[in-house]
Amino acid sequence: MSKQIGVLGGLVSILASIAFVASWSSGFVIAAVATVDVPWTTLLVWRFAPLAVVLLAIGIARGSIRRAPLRDLGRQALIGLFAQFGYCGFVYAAIAAGVATGTTALIDAAQPLVIATLVGPLLGLRVRGLQWVGLVVGAGGVALVVSSQVGGSSAPAHAYLLPAGAMACLVVGTFMDRRRQSPLPVLTTLTVHVSVTAGALTVLAALTGTLLPPSSPTFWSAAALSALVPTMMAYGLYWWLLRRLGITAVNALLFLVAPVTAVSGAVLLGEPLTLATVLAFALCAAGVTAVLITDGRGELRASRRTGPISDPESSRPVARLTASPSRRTRAVAATRNDRL
Repeated sequence: MSKQIGVLGGLVSILASIAFVASWSSGFVIAAVATVDVPWTTLLVWRFAPLAVVLLAIGIARGSIRRAPLRDLGRQALIGLFAQFGYCGFVYAAIAAGVATGTTALIDAAQPLVIATLVGPLLGLRVRGLQWVGLVVGAGGVALVVSSQVGGSSAPAHAYLLPAGAMACLVVGTFMDRRRQSPLPVLTTLTVHVSVTAGALTVLAALTGTLLPPSSPTFWSAAALSALVPTMMAYGLYWWLLRRLGITAVNALLFLVAPVTAVSGAVLLGEPLTLATVLAFALCAAGVTAVLITDGRGELRASRRTGPISDPESSRPVARLTASPSRRTRAVAATRNDRL
């Protein structure tokens, strides 16, 4: 039974990972399509503000916001400013400045190497040797595509710093979340992030005179689509997978976001797709595979050492946290029983 549950859990993780890569990639393409005639701040405000109203109404009706500790809400608000407001703002600004969608995603895809470098000193986690190999191979794929696309872009050189700023914001938000795991459900976490992002974007758009939206159905379709897919689906899966798979494995998936975005940009937007992009996709896929296989083997070895036990409430196997009693402990217990 536990083996069937393990297989099912693995399948769920695989499907969730595929959905995460696809939904996260869609955000770059939507940004490129929807910001042609509209300022990026306008689109972002109306991507987040209506969604914030809906999520807050659901949270208040369910009581999840009211029951959440203020300290946790405040902490998640700060994380949201980095992970959503900072990340989305830099990404949309980069694409509006002329940086190709694939290139923006590829610069962001340097994040797994940054994460792997910092998980040791900041979180006390160890990145295994084969995982480092996979991360370096994936980074090689990213570098290959960036080098093939930068020359043909009309964006100014400083615009390429914007995706790096997006990557830095998501790294900070991710580490803040992992330093002290949140007791809040993912939906509550997402509600806080979306709400503070909507507030910050409203202020920014008001200051820049870009708050009022157009009446175009195309704009509202793009705003609704970006609220549902890159925001609800992609960010929801990101935080859920972080709790399920861990920080190294989830961030390795961002290597796949980059080439998927490059292919989508070529098919939907006519952006150049070269042989280098195809080779980079293969390198990124190989790198992610190495990271995930190593991570899975580590969990398997850990489960063999501890041995699964059954949770009577959920009927799911959980890791055994206590070691079996030593012979001396059993002898002392037997002596006490004899005395009784």
